[in-house]
Amino acid sequence: METGSPHDTGTADAPGTPTAADVPAPDAGTEPDISAEPAWRALPPGLLTMRRLLLVVWLGLLTLATALVPGLLAGPAWGAFAVLPLALLLWGWVMLERNWRSWRYAERADDLLISRGVLWHEETVVPYGRMQLVEVTSGPVERHFGLASVQLHTAAAATDATIPGLDPAEAERLRDRLTELGEARSAGL
Repeated sequence: METGSPHDTGTADAPGTPTAADVPAPDAGTEPDISAEPAWRALPPGLLTMRRLLLVVWLGLLTLATALVPGLLAGPAWGAFAVLPLALLLWGWVMLERNWRSWRYAERADDLLISRGVLWHEETVVPYGRMQLVEVTSGPVERHFGLASVQLHTAAAATDATIPGLDPAEAERLRDRLTELGEARSAGL
């Protein structure tokens, strides 16, 4: 039940299950159909690219340092310890993709679903009426890759949630929609 590959649209691979390409993206003025299975949306591939680049930079430098320092100080045989961070880099490369595939979100009529996790699957349900603050953040590295994150804050800290690595236009659309739905749902309290 992994999602998020460039060829996968974020839905389960069950036969007969409509893909996200079959389901039109919700417009800002329409509400999702509550009778249907939620239309899961995967994270864009730019997030995987960014995370892999950061992995290569940091573990590449560590591999180089692990090869040079012991190799020059204690002898060339000790430079073989560079295999350890290199193995960690290869393992991390695969794990980053599995983690990226596990992230998805769906907008329903009354709440937002966020699903993530490979070993420990976690699904967060954030009711629109409980949202107090929705913000879009983008650090310098995220901006370089054209990404932004949406942070949801609720009255209960346990249901705070983040959707990382969205396209900035999608992040702003989601923020505006969640804010609008949150105001409409909390007005009845």
